[in-house]
Amino acid sequence: MKIIWTRHGEDRQKEWEKKLEIKREEVENILRNPEQIVSGDQNILIAQSKRSNGLLRVAVEDVEEGRKILTLYWTSRVKKYWKEY
Repeated sequence: MKIIWTRHGEDRQKEWEKKLEIKREEVENILRNPEQIVSGDQNILIAQSKRSNGLLRVAVEDVEEGRKILTLYWTSRVKKYWKEY
């Protein structure tokens, strides 16, 4: 799967790298092997994995070329976003 970084996605990753040392490779690994994928608004998928007592969430859009990273963020609100099946 090809991963396409948007400018916004790159900017957000750099911000989180300064705060929590979230590297580009970690984000791409979550897309390749997420602990969970949930649906977002308007055909957006959220790949997420637990990290540092929180959750790293990567919003992506499936496009013809692969998966396009729209944004990403870390949150401590695991119970709000984690889906128990």
